[in-house]
Amino acid sequence: MRPRVVIAGAGFAGLTCARALKHAPVDVLLVDRNNYHLFTPLLYQVASALLDPGEIARPVRQLIRPLENADFRQASIAGVDFVGRHLVTDRGPIHYDYLVLATGAQTDYFGNAALAEHTMGLKDLDEGLAVRNHVLSQFEASRWTDDPDRRRELLTFVVVGGGPTGVETAGAISELIRLVLRKDYRDLDINEVRVVLIEAAPHVLSAFVPSLREAAHRSLTRKGIDVMLGVKVEAVTDSSVRLAGGEEIKTRTVIWTAGVRASDLGRATGLQLERQARITVDSTLQVPGHPVVFVIGDLAGAKDETARLPMLIPVAMQAGKHVAASITDMVGDGGTRPFHYKDPGIMATIGRNSAVAQLGWIHLSGFFGWIFWLAVHLVNVISFRSRLVVLVNWAWEYIFYDRPVRLIVRARQ
Repeated sequence: MRPRVVIAGAGFAGLTCARALKHAPVDVLLVDRNNYHLFTPLLYQVASALLDPGEIARPVRQLIRPLENADFRQASIAGVDFVGRHLVTDRGPIHYDYLVLATGAQTDYFGNAALAEHTMGLKDLDEGLAVRNHVLSQFEASRWTDDPDRRRELLTFVVVGGGPTGVETAGAISELIRLVLRKDYRDLDINEVRVVLIEAAPHVLSAFVPSLREAAHRSLTRKGIDVMLGVKVEAVTDSSVRLAGGEEIKTRTVIWTAGVRASDLGRATGLQLERQARITVDSTLQVPGHPVVFVIGDLAGAKDETARLPMLIPVAMQAGKHVAASITDMVGDGGTRPFHYKDPGIMATIGRNSAVAQLGWIHLSGFFGWIFWLAVHLVNVISFRSRLVVLVNWAWEYIFYDRPVRLIVRARQ
């Protein structure tokens, strides 16, 4: 009987690992609570009514169809029985010979229940749709009141967190409002609309060099976004955001992108955890004391020399390939090797004609950064069909200043 490799999580890390095991003498089983793989870099475009969910997500079974040694099971993962070698799920235990934990990350509210209750995250497809529904609903609700203060409250959109997700979301919502919705709502007073980006640090995009941070800040300001730097959120309610200095912003919409931590599987395993609830691993991405268990992606507290590796897609994909090679070697009575990350660079878009890209010594901003961002993301979209549809939607929005999916859709359970 061939060894069974169970991969918990069908995100970038897990799917890359499964694909890299295509020719290995093993049977691969992917397990995930969702039946789809999500291209998370474009999730904010679902939230801002530019793309449909099917354009950034594909069924896992479709994606692994070319892999003759791979299968998929949909289940919620609850933990691991390391002694019996079972992945514990809500559908029952799954035996493994080799286990790869790759369940990704989730929004971190830092233990603040009020933040979790009164803000919206942007980490999964249902959250992206919820943001889209909510933003559009606020505009519809604003047409039913004659009170200007009430309208301003409904039409104030606060994004907390000045990292790439926050910057991209704020830029996309601002463009949705100023380029599209102002045409849909003929009596809309654009002065009553406000998009606010709040960041506790003294600058946005802290991972970038100062010149690109400043370029991003200027672009956000040009797009009419109120950028508040060095400001901490103290409390959030259904109708306001209270800042540490005492200022209060009246709003019905708060999108939280200020924190991220590993999925709850880390705590459920009982393994040693590091910052952001990431599982401690050794240099080969194996769990200390459990040589047949690997951790990759955002769940792994991997380090390169002395620095902890960032929670980024390139790290996840490179780790997936590395672990697949290690498992293949182990099946053939070989050993494992240390993981070394090769940084391809980072980038973020602020919207139409504006992005920043940091590729080693090459720094791009403005229009050229935007073109590079478009090319990289288009190439990496999940399938050829999705690339075509995304390209058409991007071109349509660019030429006609239109967002094609301004639908308020609520699924019934």
